[in-house]
Amino acid sequence: MFEQDRSAAVMGVTGGAGATRLTVELATTLARDGRDVAVFDAAFATQGLSQYVHGRIDADLTRLLTDEAVTPEGAMVDLQVDTSGDVSVCPTHAPFERLARAKSGEEAERFGQELRDATVAYDHVLVDTPPVADNPSIAAVSATDTVACVVPSSKRGVDTLARTRDRLADLGVEPHRVVANRAAAPATRDSTPVESADVTVPESDVRGVTDAPVCVEDATGPFARSVATAAEAVFETELDVEFPREGLRTRLSF
Repeated sequence: MFEQDRSAAVMGVTGGAGATRLTVELATTLARDGRDVAVFDAAFATQGLSQYVHGRIDADLTRLLTDEAVTPEGAMVDLQVDTSGDVSVCPTHAPFERLARAKSGEEAERFGQELRDATVAYDHVLVDTPPVADNPSIAAVSATDTVACVVPSSKRGVDTLARTRDRLADLGVEPHRVVANRAAAPATRDSTPVESADVTVPESDVRGVTDAPVCVEDATGPFARSVATAAEAVFETELDVEFPREGLRTRLSF
């Protein structure tokens, strides 16, 4: 349907960068434009995406990778957001034993193939990805069209971004976009020490997982506008999403 990039690894360059929440908000923003989006959880250590799922999780990503009887459709959960498009998530929610099996090289290869296959079934695919350190995260950055590095808006973010670039270079992967996250308002290039950031996203007024995502239909304000700009930058696309009083785009530095 769309000619732009279809899949993206949204990688937190360090713990606490807010990549999981931002991934969910990006997916919901794309769904506001009528696009169907799949979200996968490669952050096996934290399993953060599962917190956004209300209700029981019967088949998660690790079961999809280790159990031949589990289909991709069976592992996806509808996020049930108020948008014209759908957001389906494949969380990680598993005991240690199954996590260990799902981290093997063979399962990582299958994960990469599942990501590529998902681009046929969905308009966009997002992967919540931790700092590259294991097979699932390597598969995530290798099998997707683009990598968006989510960086804390701080000196720590600058330092970890440099190390992340080196690690990705070792894998032959280049970060396509840098998102400075949780910046002090107003969200502009000058409000963050991360000078190489393409987009700056401010802190959301809503911080609880149970109240997110907030970028649903009719959402306005600096946070929703910045997430929309980030979605456009990550996928090099244009969204038909309206924001009263202020334009959709904020300044990008390409």
